[in-house]
Amino acid sequence: MTTARLPLFPLNAVLFPGLVLPLNVYEERYRAMMRELLEIDEDEPRRFVVVAIRDGRETAPTATGMPDTVTAAPPAERAPADGFGPDPIQTFHRVGCVADAAKIRERADGSYEVLATGTTRVRLLSVDASGPFLTAEVEELSEDPGGAEGEGEAAPPDEAGALAEGVLRAFRSYQKRLAGASERSLTTGSDLPDDPSVVSYLVAAAAVLDVPSKQRLLQAPDTATRLREELALLRKETAVIRHLPSLPATDLTRAPTHPN
Repeated sequence: MTTARLPLFPLNAVLFPGLVLPLNVYEERYRAMMRELLEIDEDEPRRFVVVAIRDGRETAPTATGMPDTVTAAPPAERAPADGFGPDPIQTFHRVGCVADAAKIRERADGSYEVLATGTTRVRLLSVDASGPFLTAEVEELSEDPGGAEGEGEAAPPDEAGALAEGVLRAFRSYQKRLAGASERSLTTGSDLPDDPSVVSYLVAAAAVLDVPSKQRLLQAPDTATRLREELALLRKETAVIRHLPSLPATDLTRAPTHPN
């Protein structure tokens, strides 16, 4: 496994490979992170790790995307681990995603507008709070397209492809129920990806699910397993929406908007 030490950005959201992440950065500890990333040559990747915070553990805001309100007064300066307990790694889910910051723009007030893209899944090995912001030692997690049918027995190579087709059909039905849209207003097959891993991440990000559910999909051991879990979730959610059509809308009004 490839290991690296990278800046750590905890969020109340899950980032998936291939998905875009807009951030509104105003806390000093994360401003310091962005200043350091800007010192990296533009031709090199400006990478940091996004990790989801376990439910009920965050006490310090991180200003994810919009429409968070930023007050005119400067925010109180926080230590790198403030709000994350005496042992921060226990506060975070252990599987996160590396983000590559394609755009980091400093505003007049010293805050930053950041646009990053998820690239690779990683597992947290340790968290260091000795610097101006959190850093983590991480190891890369490979993405095996197939799953295991049995003890030591590999799944057929075309299983992930067949599962991806089923997930896309289920997602169209789910999307139709969720939006109340007509069939022709939905995304057409030509607009959808062919790669099963890409499908698994796209659907995981687009589905209206809570953070623990999205986290389980992110850390699935392989693409086929993730697709099987998505198929079950989509069928369940579609059945719920059919009987309680207002449920997703009320869910969304109680929770902040997240970019993934």
